Amino acid sequence: MQEGRVPRVKNRAPAAIQVRFSSRLRPAQERQESQFRAPRQRVEDFEELHEYRGRKRKEFEERIRRTRGSIKEWLQYASWEASQNEFARARSVFERALDVDPQSVPLWLTYTETELKSRNVQHARNLFDRAVTLLPRVDQLWYKYVYLEELLQNIAGARQIFERWMGWEPDDKAWQAYIKLETRYNELDRASTIYERWVAVRPEPRVWVKWGKFEEERAKVDKARDVFQTALEFFGDEEEQVDKAQAVFGAFAKMETRLKEYERARVIFKFALERLPRSKSANLYAAYTKFEKQHGTRTTLESTVLGKRRIQYEEELSHDGRNYDVWFDYARLEEGAYRQLREEGATTEEEEQAVARVREVYERAVAQVPPGNEKRHWRRYIFLWLDYALFEEIETKDFSRTSEIYQTALRLVPHKQFSFAKLWLMYARFEVRRLDLPAARKVLGTAIGMCAKEALFKGYIQLEFDLREFDRVRTLYEKYIEFDPTNSAAWIKYAELETQLADYNRARGIFELGVSQTPLSMPELLWKAYIDFEVEEGERARARALYERLAAASGHWKVWVAYAMFEAQPIQLPRDEREDEDEDGDEGDEEKEPKMVEGDLELARQVFQKGYKDLKNKGLKNERVALLQVWKSFEEQRGTADDIAKVDGMMPVQGKRRYVDEETGQLVEDYDYIFADDEREANPTSFKFLQMAHAWAASKKAGEADGAGSGGGGGGALSRFAAAQDDTEKDSRPESGGGVDESMDEDVASVASSS
Repeated sequence: MQEGRVPRVKNRAPAAIQVRFSSRLRPAQERQESQFRAPRQRVEDFEELHEYRGRKRKEFEERIRRTRGSIKEWLQYASWEASQNEFARARSVFERALDVDPQSVPLWLTYTETELKSRNVQHARNLFDRAVTLLPRVDQLWYKYVYLEELLQNIAGARQIFERWMGWEPDDKAWQAYIKLETRYNELDRASTIYERWVAVRPEPRVWVKWGKFEEERAKVDKARDVFQTALEFFGDEEEQVDKAQAVFGAFAKMETRLKEYERARVIFKFALERLPRSKSANLYAAYTKFEKQHGTRTTLESTVLGKRRIQYEEELSHDGRNYDVWFDYARLEEGAYRQLREEGATTEEEEQAVARVREVYERAVAQVPPGNEKRHWRRYIFLWLDYALFEEIETKDFSRTSEIYQTALRLVPHKQFSFAKLWLMYARFEVRRLDLPAARKVLGTAIGMCAKEALFKGYIQLEFDLREFDRVRTLYEKYIEFDPTNSAAWIKYAELETQLADYNRARGIFELGVSQTPLSMPELLWKAYIDFEVEEGERARARALYERLAAASGHWKVWVAYAMFEAQPIQLPRDEREDEDEDGDEGDEEKEPKMVEGDLELARQVFQKGYKDLKNKGLKNERVALLQVWKSFEEQRGTADDIAKVDGMMPVQGKRRYVDEETGQLVEDYDYIFADDEREANPTSFKFLQMAHAWAASKKAGEADGAGSGGGGGGALSRFAAAQDDTEKDSRPESGGGVDESMDEDVASVASSS
């Protein structure tokens, strides 16, 4: 085992015999030697006592000689002499010590306590007099001196000592001690005089409050009011002075509340709160809120709560002036207060003050302009202007001020970088409400000229449409399309306008211009709207032509599906024929259902077939599958069993396809759709032979099945064959169209053996 390493303990089980720790310590304690103790000396006679005292005095003198500045040694020496009843010697030691350090407070206190223990009261008085004369700023000496005189029932002497002490203008505890002395002996007028002197020396709010409470407690209410009023006159009415005297206001109001003079208390609170900023009067507001909850009415309580919330908002805004959410809440608070005052029938002056508060908040809010010229910083800010304008328009009916607000906001926004369509539109609608239509048009025209936006065009168009100025609406739509000719929604809305105005040729021309635009955002919406327009007009030929153009342009399978469904569904008669029937028929029968022209299912099937071929030529297998599924659903609803079997025979199966990846050079296996007509075109001879073999096998297996059933079975067998031959065909030649002879022979052999 290496040195310094602790040996490993293999057996960690507890020992059979347990040894306590105390059994080990007991013998060690017994073997320890007893502590040395000095022998106790007994004095038998005066000679031994004299010798003992001489020896002790010699020791003390030697120690004092070595450490003359140590007051502890002097105190021990003097205390020992006093314990020997040698008071003269003890007094001599104390005096010698005072010569060494006359400013030692423990020395003076021990000296006086020694004299008092020996009943030398006059000596103690003399010592206290010397001490307070030498150390007048040590409050402990004054307290001991006063306590001694009061203990001896020398109240006049204690009062004289306090007077000497007050001449040095001590701290507040000394004044309170003097007042308590006079209060204990029921000299309340003297105590009040002391309060007056105390206030003259230290005119602080807490001193005034203590004096007022003292006068209230001794039932001198008028005197207490005079004290508080004198205090308020002393501090003054300026903001800083009122802020300093908040404690006086609070104590004065609480005293009036205790005296059940609630109106006096409310006046005091309001006097202070009107002269203090809301950010500095949180504590006073809290006291006022508590007072109103206990003794106020509903109106006063709500006004108090409003004041408290104002302080809270001011505090939040002092940290972040651009916190627009706080400005919104602050403005709503002031608006709510104004509405409440108006509902309660407030005076005109009060309403004007409330309106001024609302305007002040909004003016301060809009002055916090966002930094930089990024629109995201302005999004919340611009709503402050809008709310401000709405308040002036709706609540105060000051329309000239509202117009100025809108104009100032528009001048402030950097329109070259970004603009706000909502601001322009609200300004224009405000002018419309003022019945100044030319001004509204001028505003919107300026907006389009400075910063054309889609929302501005829509708002201006809606305004003119509501006014039934359709010529202006057409002009605006033309400007709108010139601004953004790729906007499909603009073309659609323009055409819908002409449709509503019954100018169908003009609407058709707009649609034609729209679909001819390149590029075009979301062209499918415009094409759909154009086709729906022709369907609504009952022009099936025109709608068919549009579908053909759209299918040729896009070739999407959904277009072919919609085209086929269009051919199958009934539509109304052309508008000319409908109008003729309305003229010839009964005009009173307005609820009569319009006549419909039925659709052609064969044309629909031809469209499905045409779309299938188009997708097949483009090599779009997934789209072909989607088209066939819709076609099959269509035949299940409207076709016969043969039609369903025909479409079902065209449905593909999923088979595996193996091919070599050009990038990696590895053999990749993937799933792919296999169509029967693709195989038929790729290998016509082998496919025909194999189809006959499968048909014969299916007919043999079906027994008495009819010809139609065997035909359907042949189609199913053909699909199964296509799925089975995929592996071998794609293995050998993944891109080849032929080469299925070997797999075909194997399949034929399997069919023959099974038969």
